[in-house]
Amino acid sequence: MYQSNVCAAAGVCAEPDRPDPLISHEPSSLPIEHDYSGFDIVKATQYGAITRVKELVENGANVNQPDCETVTLLHWAAINNRRDIIAYLLEKGAIVDAVGGELNATPLHWATRQGHLSACVQLMQAGADPSLRDTEGCSCIHLAAQFGHTALVAYFIARGVNPDLRDRGGMTALMWAAWKVQALDPVRLLLTLGANPSIADTTHGNTALHWAILARNTIAINTLILKGKSSLDVPNLRSDTPLKMLQAHIGAVWISDKVADRVKEQTQQHGSFKRGGRFLVRLSMDKRLKWWTMVGLPFLFFYIIGLIFSLDTYFIIKFFLCGCLYAIASTVGRIMFDDHLLTLLPLSIYLATKLWFYITWLVYIAPVVSTLTTVLFLLSSCGLWYFFLKSWRGDPGVIRPTMEQRFRTIIELSERGGAGFEPSSFCSACLVRRPVRSKHCSVCDRCVARLDHHCPWVGNCIGAKNHVHFIGFLVMLVIMCSWMLYGSFIFYTNVCGMNYEDGLWAALLIANLCTPWIGWVVINACLHFMWVTVLLICQKYQIVCLGMTTNERMNRDRYRHFIAKGGKSPFDRGPWKNLIEFFECSLFGLVKPQTRNWLTFFWTDFENDENDKSIEVEPLLRATDNYQYV
Repeated sequence: MYQSNVCAAAGVCAEPDRPDPLISHEPSSLPIEHDYSGFDIVKATQYGAITRVKELVENGANVNQPDCETVTLLHWAAINNRRDIIAYLLEKGAIVDAVGGELNATPLHWATRQGHLSACVQLMQAGADPSLRDTEGCSCIHLAAQFGHTALVAYFIARGVNPDLRDRGGMTALMWAAWKVQALDPVRLLLTLGANPSIADTTHGNTALHWAILARNTIAINTLILKGKSSLDVPNLRSDTPLKMLQAHIGAVWISDKVADRVKEQTQQHGSFKRGGRFLVRLSMDKRLKWWTMVGLPFLFFYIIGLIFSLDTYFIIKFFLCGCLYAIASTVGRIMFDDHLLTLLPLSIYLATKLWFYITWLVYIAPVVSTLTTVLFLLSSCGLWYFFLKSWRGDPGVIRPTMEQRFRTIIELSERGGAGFEPSSFCSACLVRRPVRSKHCSVCDRCVARLDHHCPWVGNCIGAKNHVHFIGFLVMLVIMCSWMLYGSFIFYTNVCGMNYEDGLWAALLIANLCTPWIGWVVINACLHFMWVTVLLICQKYQIVCLGMTTNERMNRDRYRHFIAKGGKSPFDRGPWKNLIEFFECSLFGLVKPQTRNWLTFFWTDFENDENDKSIEVEPLLRATDNYQYV
């Protein structure tokens, strides 16, 4: 009979000394004083009667005397999370690693199985050994992984337990989590903390991925394959590889589309599918070829559509040909590109349109405009590329602490009672304390300080360190599109003799007859100009008028500091100050902007003073000021 059975039999999992309050409008009465005078020391320990326990110990009771099932008082205090009694018993000389019960488990085993983080911290600080095994051969990290106690798994590893520690059957914590826990953590956490997914158990030769497939654990399978890079080709003792096991269940509801695509790709690489010839299969699976195809197709399709518009035929035929081209592009995309490659599509489209803008200007527009106009166009383009590269390749403010700093954070949060592990203040994916206004980007899989959004057009997050450059990029893009429209206007006026007074339809007919390519470029320039202008206005409105990021505006009903202000931003200091502080501009010393390092900015409470719009903040974790940010 182990913890759960003993606990149920004794009836001590409830809190009899803390009765639920009556739901009544009458004044609350004084708490009921329970009479524990008839309890023996075991029952007093189970029910948390610290006064009775002290009384019996002072009268000569032995704190290390086991009961008839070889269970000590410290076991009972640990299983019921009686922290005050644990502290008292340890003070009185209780053996911290006493073995008891049918499984010969220690108090730390009992507290771990129940998920009592605070009790485990107490016992570990008193010298409890988490590597000891019970009769089943499990140490504490294996029990924590089996029952999905993520905080305990993190605490044990932070306190020096090897994440790849094996139990008697050769199982690691990662294997147990993949087999038992139908949740994202602790599998993801173990991978982040360095657990090796390639290790196989000694009984069956299964890796963690084998166990996840046997359990049909969709989340664990996705995490191990897509995040943990687990191999699909490792055979177990029955010569079954994860690839072979997944192939037998392709189409099952517990196999996600991404995993199914990975299985098909791996199968094709092994030569199982021979449609179209072995050479074509290898060609379609070549990652470098697929990457270049994704990058190059927008350049090619932009040119082909321009050629279609240049054909001397009816508009309906042109639109039909464009539809056929779109069907071809969709088919190629489904065959060759996965979700990861498709994230490159907006960036590729942006680069393709800009390249053809430059070619169009140099070939068609430059000969009909002044040299000064072309120089100004190229100079503004230099500004555009500067801000684009800063937005694209620049650091948005990614928070990346070292493993040692992660361990330090986990230990500190655990020893504070575990309240800091709440998702609002701690990221279980990156294992970092979240600074104010930071967020984990699901696309990049990283935490970014003062995250605004993930922009597919620059292929990067927009955060504390590159938000200003992103605004500059939008401004310069509007300017470039304006130049293209102006140059096209000059071209059609001087070369084609277009008379805009005859109406829009007449102008379109002339554009169709005289260099339709310019018309195709004008369409793209107009579309870019419109959506970029709208985006720029929204960005400036949020920054200046609301004092918010895009993420905060979309999720303000989920953030407690926004809810407390009725949906308004607690970071709003007025339009003028918001603008000055965003650009960190001192106007040659005329003003002094309040600057903050959003990568190390933590808070406990906001000072709600109507006369002072500033935010009084107290850092929660000074150790994070030394984080290395990349």
